[in-house]
Amino acid sequence: MLDFFGEANLAALFGLFGGIALGLAARIGRFCTLGAIEDYLYGADDKRLRMWGIAIGVAVISTHIVISFGGFEATSSAYLDRHWSPLATIIGGLLFGYGMALSGNCGYGALARLGGGDLRSFVIVLVMGLSAYFVMSGPLAHFRVWAFPVETGAASPQGFTQLFERSGIPPLVTGLLFGGALLISALWQKEMRTSYAHLIWGTVVGLAIFSGWLGTHWIAQTGFAVEPIETHSFAAPIGDTIYYSMTASGNTLSFSVGSIVGVVIGAILGSYSKGHFRWEACEDPRELRRQLVGASLMGPGAILAVGCSVGQGISAFSVLAYSAPVALIAIFCGAAFGLKQLIVGFAPAR
Repeated sequence: MLDFFGEANLAALFGLFGGIALGLAARIGRFCTLGAIEDYLYGADDKRLRMWGIAIGVAVISTHIVISFGGFEATSSAYLDRHWSPLATIIGGLLFGYGMALSGNCGYGALARLGGGDLRSFVIVLVMGLSAYFVMSGPLAHFRVWAFPVETGAASPQGFTQLFERSGIPPLVTGLLFGGALLISALWQKEMRTSYAHLIWGTVVGLAIFSGWLGTHWIAQTGFAVEPIETHSFAAPIGDTIYYSMTASGNTLSFSVGSIVGVVIGAILGSYSKGHFRWEACEDPRELRRQLVGASLMGPGAILAVGCSVGQGISAFSVLAYSAPVALIAIFCGAAFGLKQLIVGFAPAR
């Protein structure tokens, strides 16, 4: 298979298929970060938040089963290999969450809405991808590295699994305990256990994240080229895809490009299957301004936090990185603050 496709193209295929699953989950299963937070805070409905718990639990358990059998070396992932900066994670998560509320979507959600014909999301995607690169390797990269030094090759992997393993607890036990606790918590209510759409699509998302780790690790171990071990995230990969679209003749495909394209394709398929596809544009300049500001905050926020709501909230969680719960809480708090500003406002009651 590697001889036929090549390492980079095969990695892109793994990203494509996982991305299609994620796009379908967003459009058919209504899997959405901001939507889940908004439902919980203002709709007294926690089912979509619990669906996140299912996705994380499935991702943790499936990833740790493979880790325990030697099918995946989690310590090579970016979430565990670099020294964790709690301050950068908190600041980045708050920025990302607040920007997500202003934009009305995270990067993943914007791609899913773009697949439904929403041209406003196209602007969000472009601005988010460019702003991420602006801080990651552009004019503000030196300032970012000065303020939050990036050091890879941590003396000890920055994750709970490896911490507990040093105490004699095997990865399989750690994964089953953490993942099982998340699943039990998510499925505690009977209403959730009988909501098959939430169960199915939450599981699909968790397995899509797992498939990225499994596929890229297999390529890295089997092939001859140096391919990063990664899974789905939607900040820097959007910038990677924009860059590839301009330099394809002298560049190679990657998992990131396949993932981004896959989400859009999956969202298109899901939108048409539900009869929801329709072209939309922004008619309110104030709304567009708000979305641009939000997108320009999400990109840098995700770079500082080393991941977006999916990258840290599920992908980093699947390997039980220290940063994952902190980033997810910070994103939730930033989004809650932004939603309060938009929905309720901060003017004192009269």
